[in-house]
Amino acid sequence: QVQLVESGGGLVQPGGSLRLSCVVSGFTLDYYVIGWFRQAPGKEREGVACIVSPEGSTFYQDSVKGRFTISRENAKNTVHLQMNGLKPEDTAVYSCAVTRTMMQVGSLLPASAYDYWGQGTQVTVSS
Repeated sequence: QVQLVESGGGLVQPGGSLRLSCVVSGFTLDYYVIGWFRQAPGKEREGVACIVSPEGSTFYQDSVKGRFTISRENAKNTVHLQMNGLKPEDTAVYSCAVTRTMMQVGSLLPASAYDYWGQGTQVTVSS
């Protein structure tokens, strides 16, 4: 059964950094997309970044470009989200998700496209 487990969230000051990790198990197909989403209180869930397998293409929400980097460790079936220059508006619950796809992916996929989700990890950026 597919499982996703996030880790790495916490409390950080503005300008600080965190690295989130998403360990995926029970998912062995070659063609898939893993995405990071976030949801702050009173706001809609929004896509942050995604990475496409097998080629490794990445896509980002405009507000995090240049600050966040999504990457993968294939041998450990793990995807990371390196977050630098964090701002208070980055505060949210961050979740990872995975979907199978055989279609061309040229941008962030919406939340509705994903089949499996982790439980989320809280990121709080505050002084």
